[in-house]
Formats: sequence, structure tokens, C-alpha cells
Amino acid sequence: MANNIKNQQDILDKLNIQALNPMQEEAIPIIEEATNTILLSPTGTGKTLAFSLPLLKVLNPESTEVQALIIVPSRELAIQIEQVIRSMGSGYKVNAVYGGRPMSKDKIEIKHNPAILIGTPGRILDHFEADRFSKSSIKTLILDEFDKSLEDGFEDEMKAIIGQLPVINKRILTSATHGVKVPGFVRLDKPIIIDYLKEKVASKLTIKTVISRDKNVLETLLKLIEHIGNEQGIIFCNLRDSIDVISNFLKRKKVSHSCFSGGMEQKDRERSLITFRNGTSQILLATDLAARGIDVPELNYIIHYELPRHKEEFIHRNGRTARMNAQGTAYILKWQDQLLPDFIQNVKGINIDKKAAHKPQYWETLFISGGRKDKISKGDIAGLFFKQGGINKDELGTIELKQDCAFVAIPLAKANDLVSKLNDSRLKKKKVRVTKL
Repeated sequence: MANNIKNQQDILDKLNIQALNPMQEEAIPIIEEATNTILLSPTGTGKTLAFSLPLLKVLNPESTEVQALIIVPSRELAIQIEQVIRSMGSGYKVNAVYGGRPMSKDKIEIKHNPAILIGTPGRILDHFEADRFSKSSIKTLILDEFDKSLEDGFEDEMKAIIGQLPVINKRILTSATHGVKVPGFVRLDKPIIIDYLKEKVASKLTIKTVISRDKNVLETLLKLIEHIGNEQGIIFCNLRDSIDVISNFLKRKKVSHSCFSGGMEQKDRERSLITFRNGTSQILLATDLAARGIDVPELNYIIHYELPRHKEEFIHRNGRTARMNAQGTAYILKWQDQLLPDFIQNVKGINIDKKAAHKPQYWETLFISGGRKDKISKGDIAGLFFKQGGINKDELGTIELKQDCAFVAIPLAKANDLVSKLNDSRLKKKKVRVTKL
């Protein structure tokens, strides 16, 4: 059962959001009233909040059943939405389920039914077929990034899931891409379409090409990174093998970075995003899996190390920068004789001979072997680092608290000393390990 639901301004205050943006202002009242809605808006414009606020209003606080199902194409998007809705402090239970982690963990978390269940198609269908909860109260269906959820690889699973939802009376589909056909089995009758994709034309994205005289563009990539300086950015690749090659090269050049691809274990992917978010890593080497649905800070640039194969991939990669009202640059790295695809136009060349001022890596990430299930809070962790660690507030970076562990950014120069002081400390009643990640 939920606590009294806070009003919209209380929720925005809790999320540290000053005001809704124009897309959210238009979308929220429409989604509240409409039976079927399609929300089209660029990556990073706040679609999760736009559908979550109306969702909370239609939930029944007296019900103990699953009432809303949010289906997403990736684990990272499931985790991100779960974190956003939890941060809203509505009192409704929310859980995310997804492939790549033990089924036993899912079973424990959903033993007491969440009001809102988020998940990837395969894992949702697993729970449906095992009848782990009643579907008779699921009245709201949200397909986030539906262009990916409804593509060929997921279509059979999606059809099987939606076929088991007889009482849906509200459907919300979101995407950052135009022109995606919605299959008939979704039963999306006469939807209201809210289209903010054309707003992207007015964005402050600049696309620049960087020419390499050699087919092996690694040295040119390094020159570009040195030209850009210490800003954080994503380098996009088509292949996991390319990520391995670049990673080995950047390690030799002592450039801090993390890797992110579908071939990695879920735990390793999450930790890569954590070190990127908290500033330990300057660069995220990624496949198109990182083009959408991941929670990373506002970026001033991305680099296309390998050219995307399709226009949609190009749009989504570029959507990681120049988000909302910010400026951003997408760099295209190409061999001098390489032709650009037709969907890449109006690009400017750039000279990268000039190096920006370079600062050494400042942050390091420490791992703590205790989390929310141990009743540990961020305040408890901060207190440990201030009192026993002897650091000041400016030296404590981002704290990310998980169910069974936590990650803390601290100055690299103090990492070994803090591990020595804090390992085997007590947080609440738990003795915790503190190690470098």
C-alpha cells in the first residue's frame, strides 16, 4: 500500500528539478486523459518523468497487486527507470527485472508484489509463464523506447506478454525515433501523438569530421582526445572487438576510460557507468547499447570511432550530447578516402593539432560491501569518510548506494590511505570491506 502521494511540486523538489520542460508540460496532461498515447522526443528530454507522473495518479493505493507494466529493451533502461520512480518517493513499490542477473534475485524482490513492474521482454515473459503474480490488475502498459522493444528480435515475446493482459485501459509508447510501425497486437487504437522530434532540428549540435591519413585511426583518436582535453565523452564503436583494441591502446597511453558493451557481464557494465558518472573515467568506450537508455551526465561531445550503419543509430548516438538546451559536438573519425553515408550531411572539418590543457585524473572509486538492505544510508557512508577517513566535504565525490553495496568517489591521491583506514569498518551493524574498484 502506498503512502499519501505527494503532489507534483513535492516530487519535482525531491528530484531537484526546478520546473517541467515544454515537452513535459504538454505531455503530462495528455497522458493523464488519453487512453493511448505515443510520445516522441529526443534522448535525454525527460520522457521517464513525463509518463511516471501521470502513472502515479492512476494507481490504486489500496491494491496489493501489480498495476502497471513498463517494458524496456535493455537492462540499463530498466535500472534507470526504477531509480527515477523510487526517487519520486511516492510510496508505491517498484521493481525492475531483467536478464543477466540470477532469477532468484527477482523472485525475492517481487515476492511482495510491486505496484509498478519494469523489465525486459524475455525476463517479463519468464515471470508471466511461471505465474509469479496475478495479471488481472495490470491496467497500464508502458513501452519505453518501443521502436527497440517491438523490433524483430523481441516481437514474439512482446506478443506473448500483451496477449496475457486482458484489462489494459491505458497504453503509453515512447521513442526518440520517427516512423516506427506499431504491430496490431499492441491494440493501440487511435493514439494521441505528441511529437517533439522536430525540436531536435533547432538543437545546438555541431557535427565535425576528423581526417586520418592512415586506415588505423588510433593515433588520430588520441590526438582528438588531447585536442578536446579533460572533458568526458563517449566513443562509439560498432564492434566489441574494436572496444578491446581501443581500450588496450588507451591503457598504454594512460587515458582513464571504462568499457560498455553487450558482451560484458551486467555487474561490469553497471560499474563502468558508475565510474563514468562519478568522474573516475574520462571516456566511455561503447557500442550502440549506450546510445540510449543509460543514465550518464550531460556530455559536451561524442566520437564516432566507427561510422554507424543506419541513420537511427547516428541519431541516437548524437542524442547523448547537445541534450535539452546545451551545446554539443559529434566528431566523426574517418580515413581520408572513406565516404560518408548519405544520412551524414552538413559536416565541418576540424584541425586537431592544438592540444588542450591536460589535468591528471583526480577521482578514484572505492567499493563498500554494504547497501540499502543493511539499512545503510548515504549519510552513514559520508559520516564514515569524514570521521574515520579524515577527508573534507570537497574531497567526497558521488556516492552511489545499491541494494547490497555502495560506490564512493574520492581523490585518487588518497585512495590507498582511505582503504587502509576504512577497510573492515562498521556501518550500522555490518562490518564492511572497503576496496578500490
